Amino acid sequence: MNTRRRLTRSLLISGALAVTLGAISKTALTRAKASRFSYDELDAYVQRQMDRLRIPGAALAIVDGEEIVHLRGFGRARPGGEAPSPQTPFPIGSLTKSLTAVAVMQLVEAGEIDLNAPVQRYLPWFRTADAQAAAQITVRHLLNQTSGLSTASGWIPLASFDGGLGAVDRQARALSAVELSHPAGAAFEYSNSNYNLLGLIVEAVSGEAYAHYVQDHIFTPLAMRHSTTSQAEAKQDGLAVGHRYWFWFPFAAPSLPMPRGSLPSGQLIASSEDMAHYLIALLNGGRYRDAQILSEASIDELHRGVAESVEMGISMGTYGMGWYLGEVGETKVAWHTGTVPDFSSYMALLPEQQKGVVLLVNAGHFMMNPVIGEVGEGVTSSLASDQPGAARFAGFIPWVMRTLLLIPLLQVIGVAHTLRRLRRWRQDPTSRPSGRRKWGLHVLLPLIPNVLVALTLVPTLGPMRGFWSLFAPDFSWIAVISGGFATIWAILRTGLVLGTLRRPEP
Repeated sequence: MNTRRRLTRSLLISGALAVTLGAISKTALTRAKASRFSYDELDAYVQRQMDRLRIPGAALAIVDGEEIVHLRGFGRARPGGEAPSPQTPFPIGSLTKSLTAVAVMQLVEAGEIDLNAPVQRYLPWFRTADAQAAAQITVRHLLNQTSGLSTASGWIPLASFDGGLGAVDRQARALSAVELSHPAGAAFEYSNSNYNLLGLIVEAVSGEAYAHYVQDHIFTPLAMRHSTTSQAEAKQDGLAVGHRYWFWFPFAAPSLPMPRGSLPSGQLIASSEDMAHYLIALLNGGRYRDAQILSEASIDELHRGVAESVEMGISMGTYGMGWYLGEVGETKVAWHTGTVPDFSSYMALLPEQQKGVVLLVNAGHFMMNPVIGEVGEGVTSSLASDQPGAARFAGFIPWVMRTLLLIPLLQVIGVAHTLRRLRRWRQDPTSRPSGRRKWGLHVLLPLIPNVLVALTLVPTLGPMRGFWSLFAPDFSWIAVISGGFATIWAILRTGLVLGTLRRPEP
């Protein structure tokens, strides 16, 4: 009797377990299918954007909690090659700033850096044109991009390919001739100079070269095995080939050098999988597997927006330390973009959902930064609310870049039209205008487009000329050719028109 009861009880328990396990398995399978479907939709979204924006290749990584849940390569890592793998290195541009901020906060935790101490405590030689104003700049001001150093002061060195030891130091010392845009702490202004100085502070305090410090204290603990500070090492590891946009058509640029003087602000190299390791650490209180690179309190400080950021009249949210802080829908997001002449990048964290995304692209242009940011924002928005955001920049920026080619075409048409009109005035004096019509319609009005085109020469002839030729080669070319021609033609045309109209009638 007892045996029968035990057998019955065992069968009932086994049946209940089977039903429960079946339900769990079914739920897990359903979730897996739903997850797979969402990533398929996400991949399709990225592929559509790549096709529309002529992006040669991209690598996407998504993390959830402590796991990498999605890795995908698109297009080609190099002309005629395969799609980028999760281990393919890409220059990450200004995503570097976040890692430099981590290095600084590690030394803050070690008691070796005080965020509120003046920069001159660690770099006694640091000066700007106003020595007294420079003395007020603190480490925190550099991290928050509120030092007063101008955007241009950080862009100009990007055209310097000084590859020798001490390149960062030499460029930082050149700031002694730079005027601050505003007093320290008064306003946000994005400048690579801030983070290049932070790299030098890391070196001064740690006694290690910035490159070695990042390798030993960030890359190695996070198992970022395909990340480096050396372009030569990255090429041996299969570095993706970058592309530069000319009038919205990407052309391979396999031998573009790296400006070592801007290493701490935007020249680190990493793979999408490695950057996923980094995002996992930031989402989990500074821990990746058994490695702890930073405390949760320090990460909160990195992601504390303190400076309102407005660029080109558009609110970017607030800026913390190497991160922009804002919202996607109603979800808080920390994000940053990166651009070098031949690569672009985007990364974001959704701390409330414990999710993160990184998108690396092997094409670059000055005007690509908001476009790639928008594509990355679409991926982030999908993770937050299953719905990519509407395109803003990606809709009109490609057309702006294409229409640059219309400028020389319109100039040729304008010259032909003017010469034809001058011929008619010579042959038929009765058709010649006079009075206000002559000066307004035929002299002053045609000067306006010529003067506007001529003004494009200004940035390409000043100290920013190297930057524009690297980051916007099509604009630089149009400015030199069409801007130069417009300057000459404005003078020549005015002389021809007035000379013809003053001719006595035959």
